[in-house]
Amino acid sequence: MAYDYDLFVIGAGSGGVRASRLAAMSGAKVAVAEEDRSGGTCVIRGCIPKKYMVYASEFGRSLKHMEGYGWKIENASYDHNLFMDKMHREIDRLSGIYARNVKNAGAELIDDRAEFVDAHTLTLKKSGRTVTAGKILIATGGWPVMPKEVEGIEHAITSAEMFHLEQLPKHILIVGGGYIAVEFAGIMSGLGSTVCLVYRGNTVLRGFDDDVRTHVHDELKRKDVKVITNASPVRIEKAGDEFTTHFSNKESVTADKVLFAVGREPHTNGLGLEKAGVKLNDKGAVIVDEHSRTNIPHIFAVGDVTDRINLTPVAIREGQAFAQSEFMNLPTAFDHANVPHAVFAQPPVGVVGLSEAEA
Repeated sequence: MAYDYDLFVIGAGSGGVRASRLAAMSGAKVAVAEEDRSGGTCVIRGCIPKKYMVYASEFGRSLKHMEGYGWKIENASYDHNLFMDKMHREIDRLSGIYARNVKNAGAELIDDRAEFVDAHTLTLKKSGRTVTAGKILIATGGWPVMPKEVEGIEHAITSAEMFHLEQLPKHILIVGGGYIAVEFAGIMSGLGSTVCLVYRGNTVLRGFDDDVRTHVHDELKRKDVKVITNASPVRIEKAGDEFTTHFSNKESVTADKVLFAVGREPHTNGLGLEKAGVKLNDKGAVIVDEHSRTNIPHIFAVGDVTDRINLTPVAIREGQAFAQSEFMNLPTAFDHANVPHAVFAQPPVGVVGLSEAEA
């Protein structure tokens, strides 16, 4: 049977773009469908804008340190709208580069949402067009978790909305103790917000070495972040422009923004994977083997949608290994052992290999 495409990729994030470019450059007929903007989580609502915000937050503290070295800067102030405008201009530029790179490699970039009709057929929701492909790669990434059991959860925001705040909150409550929660606690404190971080465990950054966790935890408090541990949110109440969050330890916190940073989940809802027969695990992640192949031999998945190691460089290398194996006659499997992890906390954290406890 002749298919419309040799490869159809769902998602133009880091993994999908790398795979589609290499496959197209090998001579395959390739299309990529993206319902948002090219670049995925890292470029649009993740690592890159977050790191810009880290830089912005650190300059304020640098001004204070400079006084100890004889520098005096009068009337220094932070303009949140100016910063956000400049940041999003840069994000738009980078997204445009991703889109151009796909097209320059010879792949077709489709501004639409793709969903499965059957194992070889997809429908494009906006246009109503139906396409077929010999191989299909799922690279739809992940999305922040919002726990439905918390009463009033609709009043909270996720990390995605943090990059579009029209004004800097005076007081922000951050729920969580992982990468994203810790990073935004440092960012918002540095930009001038009053910050309270609430975490269900004893110390932030579960899974890291205890001395690293303790140091980051202490630094948060030294930077005026109020940290409440061993507490989980139960209810959020709205009163005017403020929100009061009640916790399992009977404490409550009132703030004008409530950020939930309690993890991410694979972005598989509504893709029609059941129509293609693709199996998911109990977290909704696509189950794949070491070659990123699903239980359907011609359907593959890379990146956060597989919930293996949810890092941008890993998605890129998984996408590259897939393209090399399937289109370049270079059988390759990405080695998920000993992958470095970085947390843009303040101070930043980098680790690789076994933790002390694991060793």
